[in-house]
Amino acid sequence: MISYQELDYTVIDTIIETATLIKGRKNQPSLYNLACSFDIETTSITYQEEKVAFMYIWMFQIEDIAIYGRTWSEYQEFISILSERYGLSTYKALVVYIHNLSYEFQFMKNYFEWENVFAVSERKPIKALEESGILYKDSYILSGYSLAVVAKNLHSHTIEKLTGDLDYSKVRTSKTPLTQQELDYCEYDVRIVVYYIREQLEEYQDVSKIPLTNTGRVRNTVRDNCYYTSKNHRKSSTGKYKRYSKLIHSLTLDEPTYKQCLRAFQGGFTHANANYTNKTLSNVTSIDFTSSYPTVMVAEKFPMSSAFPLEVKNYAELKDLGKKYCLIFDIQFKGLISKINFDNYLSESKCWNLKNTVTNNGRIFKADTLETTITNVDLDIIEKCYSWETVKVINVKAFAKDYLPKSIIESIMFFYQGKTELKSVKGKEVEYMRSKGMLNSVYGMAVTNVVQESSVYEGGEWKTETPDYQDEIDKYNSNKKRFLYYPWGIFVTAYARRNLWSGILEFKDDYIYSDTDSIKCLNYDNHSEYIEKYNTLILKKITHVCNLYGLDDKAFSPKTIKGIEKPIGIWDYEGTYSRFKTLGAKRYLTEHKGELEITVAGLSKKNGLEYMIEQSEDNTLKVFDMFNDELYIPSERTGKNTHTYIDREMKLQVTDFMGTTCDVTTKGGVHLEPCDFTLSIAKQYGAFLLALKQGYLFKGVEKRL
Repeated sequence: MISYQELDYTVIDTIIETATLIKGRKNQPSLYNLACSFDIETTSITYQEEKVAFMYIWMFQIEDIAIYGRTWSEYQEFISILSERYGLSTYKALVVYIHNLSYEFQFMKNYFEWENVFAVSERKPIKALEESGILYKDSYILSGYSLAVVAKNLHSHTIEKLTGDLDYSKVRTSKTPLTQQELDYCEYDVRIVVYYIREQLEEYQDVSKIPLTNTGRVRNTVRDNCYYTSKNHRKSSTGKYKRYSKLIHSLTLDEPTYKQCLRAFQGGFTHANANYTNKTLSNVTSIDFTSSYPTVMVAEKFPMSSAFPLEVKNYAELKDLGKKYCLIFDIQFKGLISKINFDNYLSESKCWNLKNTVTNNGRIFKADTLETTITNVDLDIIEKCYSWETVKVINVKAFAKDYLPKSIIESIMFFYQGKTELKSVKGKEVEYMRSKGMLNSVYGMAVTNVVQESSVYEGGEWKTETPDYQDEIDKYNSNKKRFLYYPWGIFVTAYARRNLWSGILEFKDDYIYSDTDSIKCLNYDNHSEYIEKYNTLILKKITHVCNLYGLDDKAFSPKTIKGIEKPIGIWDYEGTYSRFKTLGAKRYLTEHKGELEITVAGLSKKNGLEYMIEQSEDNTLKVFDMFNDELYIPSERTGKNTHTYIDREMKLQVTDFMGTTCDVTTKGGVHLEPCDFTLSIAKQYGAFLLALKQGYLFKGVEKRL
């Protein structure tokens, strides 16, 4: 890595002169077809009782040339020289990737003038064009992985992210000497990104064609399978793709339907059986679906028309209509109470006009009154879980029901094959990760919100703009590149929840915990008949769809490198834990073959577990005892930071860890501070657990039912 002061620009001249300049399209700048990256290292301190953060080294790499400097004024000068020397501007730019652009942007935003900043939300830019002709993009959003994982998955380059060579607890300034080991650590971070972008260029050939996001990558791939392109299809097949276009653009939304879809949308079901919360259990089996969301996209029927209203006379008619149509409707329950004591389906956050509710960690156990928006698939589950005194249904929207188009199913089949057949195959790591990522992202594309608030960075400030609903929906309906339909995504998760709940309702008191596509349970062998029947049924559904479209159903049962068939959608045995303990959703501790593993939202698996083992003197039983609603992990052991955004300019005198004082100017940043972690059960949930334990919740319930 070359110091900024020692840089010979003729080396960069050669790189620029031999690079292809990709002509810009539709008001976009022309781009040099090069791999470049940028990164900074920062210090966070408290200065005169104020939180402060500042940069002490920057790294810039263009192809194989890595350069570093210590101050923003040096970086400004460097960029200015690049701009003047190579004629860069908002019309001819150099693409520079940053792994987590939102972080660096907070430090650099007030040092430059910005032509255009594209953000997914406030303070979350994923693309930013600076007036000197540097177009920053986010490689983290593109890859979906940490820098360490990106390095591990490279196929044409061998490099590892260095760890432990830079002690972030030490205060450093631009005057703090850095060892060669520390400089190497910094260099590797930009080099990994450059290698990653090189491999993207191998795939796309053109830097302008590299998608902004990983979802964008999937979107392009699936769209190319749905619509005719001269690159991918024979001219004789254009009719098929025209038919797809005609179909998809007949599937339109109006504002009321879209808003109702938003209300009806729910993600995966994640919850714990309250009867087992805070209890250490033995011989707990874990099972999961192989690719739950992709499976239902293949096996089930979805809305295949624009919505139309239906007048429903009574509850029985509603149930019958659900066999013929996909339905979304608003529903009111009075006198609702759970039939079962092992879990509850309805989410409090998706209900309104609640009266006299009893909740089970965010799920409704009982309510005198509640209103919500659901699909007919949800109603089938609710019917099995609750009883009620009265029910009222309004705003029934119906859709014609049919299987998803063949092109979508073919795409899923291709990704699933790749994910299964390429796993653990040497030399195919990248293709495997790509197939896996694409398979998991197919569903996500369908539920991308049609109307989204946009965050704009103008005049040094973030502003939120709320678009006009009708305008955005009109754009959605008329978009010639659209190949998905928002209501599809609503039903994907509904079907997945139904499948998961078939297991929850089967296991009953043996059910312990669930998360989207998996169940932890006791006495697994007692339920083998259900597992077998379920797996037979889902494979039968897959075969039926394949026969309908003339596809080979064996493609949905590909073989692993070891020759083992992996059918899509079946319940798959993951293993049995010798010990298991949960404290609620996204909170559990396991022991398998002597190895402990902790899953707690917001806590590093590695750091949290290491601390617990240390405190328990490597006694497994004590670790499980320690995992309770009073678990506390000090800030220096969590591996977790709190973020504080700083927007104003500050001038300060900072003494580094070596005792050297330096004048520091910062125009903004992100202050990072280690924070502690306390695992606590919410008071409301604790009260529910106590009431359940004492037995009063279900007194008289069986009699009433």
